Amino acid sequence: MLEFFDEDFDNIPLVEGALELNKAINPETKVHWAKQELERLYKDAEATLVHEIDEEQRFDAFLRLFFHEWGFKGDEQEYFISDNSFIDKVLERRKGIPVSLGSILLYLGKKLGFPLKGVTFPTQFLLKVDWMHKKPDYINPFNGEYVGERILQAWLIGQEGPLAQLKPEHFEEADNPTIIGRWLALIKSAMLREEHYTLALRCTNLALTFVPDDPYEIRDRGFIFQQLECPQVAVSDFQYFIDQCPDDPASELLKSQVNVMSETHVTLH
Repeated sequence: MLEFFDEDFDNIPLVEGALELNKAINPETKVHWAKQELERLYKDAEATLVHEIDEEQRFDAFLRLFFHEWGFKGDEQEYFISDNSFIDKVLERRKGIPVSLGSILLYLGKKLGFPLKGVTFPTQFLLKVDWMHKKPDYINPFNGEYVGERILQAWLIGQEGPLAQLKPEHFEEADNPTIIGRWLALIKSAMLREEHYTLALRCTNLALTFVPDDPYEIRDRGFIFQQLECPQVAVSDFQYFIDQCPDDPASELLKSQVNVMSETHVTLH
């Protein structure tokens, strides 16, 4: 099984790390084509922006190019589908979610010389433009719009409740392993919803290379094995979760399930 380590992702651009992750989950991911397309877009942007001298105006022209002329946009109709988390599919469809669109913007923007950073704000992935002579700007990569503190505060309250307050750590640059770990969880959830259990199993096995023996990942793996009609392995994973997390409400439900599955297994064999 392929193993990933934090340093693997720290040493390459986020979008390339995402492509490696995509391929590890689905070997049919078109990594070579995606890298060629990224290079083509970069050259197109470089040629288009060549006459822009003012850096901020040049950046605004880059956003217009990405979202209007190239037609990238957030997928509002099918936000949670797995295609939105696979870079080759996002490049083909010109649709994605904040982290996938943001990783492409981040890659192209950095190559074009803009001071861009990725931020894992509590509600979604953001891009931070760290200008030298003014306060940073924040971009929502879902639609290319600038977002100020008032909007970000409203997002945070919507997620965490009326007492939520913006904190400096909400705006710190995120490291690639943290982003990739969250990205992997998004893909796993999408695969489970779409009932692609073999691909979901690959996600869980990859996650366990980041967090070995994590009881919640092992519980999820048990559910996947159950769907793949591998009851013995599922029971083993469920039992591990019950032993590690006896006070978790899910443990009581799983105990009943384990008993039923064990009895069924004995009866059938």
